[in-house]
Amino acid sequence: MQPDFSRPVLAVDTGTSFLSLALQTDGRILSCHTDAGNKQSDLILPQIGGLFAEAGITAADLGAVVYNCGPGAFTGLRIGIGVAQGLAAPFGTPLIGIPSLDAAAYLVRGHGVLAAADARMGEVFYAWFDTANRRRLSPYRVGRAAEISVPEGTVFSDGIGNAFALSDAPPFPGSPAMPTAADYLALAATGRYPAADAAHAELLYVRDKIALTAAEQAARRAAGEQA
Repeated sequence: MQPDFSRPVLAVDTGTSFLSLALQTDGRILSCHTDAGNKQSDLILPQIGGLFAEAGITAADLGAVVYNCGPGAFTGLRIGIGVAQGLAAPFGTPLIGIPSLDAAAYLVRGHGVLAAADARMGEVFYAWFDTANRRRLSPYRVGRAAEISVPEGTVFSDGIGNAFALSDAPPFPGSPAMPTAADYLALAATGRYPAADAAHAELLYVRDKIALTAAEQAARRAAGEQA
């Protein structure tokens, strides 16, 4: 299944509290990027409808739908992929999933880029990249920020992602910037990420557990008080 970038392409990013949408059409990009909080499910379809109306298209005109496949906020990611599948399935439109850490990493250029995002529960999602040579240097991981180390044979060059805004940020300098849907569009256009039909679109799950039990939350608080 091949995407058609000569036709309009929609990108959807719901992996954080921001609802970020971008529609590439006729050589221009129409976008929406707003802090939606817990109202993403209420806002996403009206906002997409607004972009379609501005461009004078419908879902049937799309050559591909790009989506943030994670890691990120579990509920937000489910909303995003559900809407992407709903738009694509009736017309056999290809879907392209872009990992959120890739989208963050490629905001900067370097041979040892750490992309790290808030994973809640005292942890961060992270991976290392050589964006200058378009390579990922490590698996996608989740863990305590303080435990992140540079892969063997790699020299740290830059850090990027909202984990760097946390009080317990990774032990490296970095910018808290995060990608927008337009950045996902740009990565999809490189052709480095495979397309799938709606039935086979997937999310990238780095963490099996999405919430702590009450006992685990209490244990974390106690550990913090003793630190």
